[in-house]
Amino acid sequence: MKRPFDIPESKKIRLIINTDAKNEADDQFAIVHALLSPRFRIKGIIAAQFEKTGSMMNRKDTMRQSYDEIEKVLSIMNLQEEVPYFQGAAAALGNEAQPVVSEGAEAIVREAMKDDAAPLYAVFLGPLTDMAAALLMEPRIADRLTVVWIGGGHWPLGGWEYNLLNDIHAANVVFQSSVQLWQVPHTVYTTMRVSIAELMYKVKPYGEIGEYLFQQLMDFNNWAAEAFADSPWPKGEMWSLGDSPAISLLLDDHEYGYENKPAPRISEEMAYIHDQQARMIRVYHYVDARFTLEDLFAKLALTYGS
Repeated sequence: MKRPFDIPESKKIRLIINTDAKNEADDQFAIVHALLSPRFRIKGIIAAQFEKTGSMMNRKDTMRQSYDEIEKVLSIMNLQEEVPYFQGAAAALGNEAQPVVSEGAEAIVREAMKDDAAPLYAVFLGPLTDMAAALLMEPRIADRLTVVWIGGGHWPLGGWEYNLLNDIHAANVVFQSSVQLWQVPHTVYTTMRVSIAELMYKVKPYGEIGEYLFQQLMDFNNWAAEAFADSPWPKGEMWSLGDSPAISLLLDDHEYGYENKPAPRISEEMAYIHDQQARMIRVYHYVDARFTLEDLFAKLALTYGS
């Protein structure tokens, strides 16, 4: 795919995307955003499971659903031959000691162990299952990449959160490891608000992929409104593109938007347990929604506009 502009090679980074792509409707926007960004040398897209939350929607074999959705997005963009994609673990870790080996976890290990001067980042738009598995399989990778995770409850208490619920064991493995970790918690990623009208105006007109991004969100919005009729979510005329900060923070890391904090343990109730001071992680308290969303909209228009 020919992008409308390029950047110096010295500014490019290697990127692995791990995504529960069919859990709702925002992952697809983040995937497309990454694919349109010249900063990234995309080394693989890994399908993530969302079995626990999937069961709430009467859905099974969720990793396969994610895999099929990744394949669909790449096919629409004619990138199936250019971008490798892999199956991740089919279920969450059973404990914090045994990895669930998958081709996705193996791909993370393989890429991390390569002799390549370009920095490696792995973004996780769902649970941390495959990252935890990779660390358990090969601990040496911990100092060879940076992990960006969309997940976890608000600080300092924690609490229920969608991506964390799908694998608490995996989150504890990653939080307790020495890998560089950037966390974008629930209170931050939900600020990526867009209206249906905005998406219809700034996404839908731009190529087959723009049409698909808009329509799949509308379809899910309409389905969820009926499936969860007694719930305040969805709201009807808006959505939160909560996975998109994983992409924009790698374009600009928002140096004043985070604090380094001691990594907590996470309880079965998803509460944060602050029992150590040595292991530090980066926790974001702000991501620029305008920068994040307008960069995606501009790249869609520049690539697919007439």
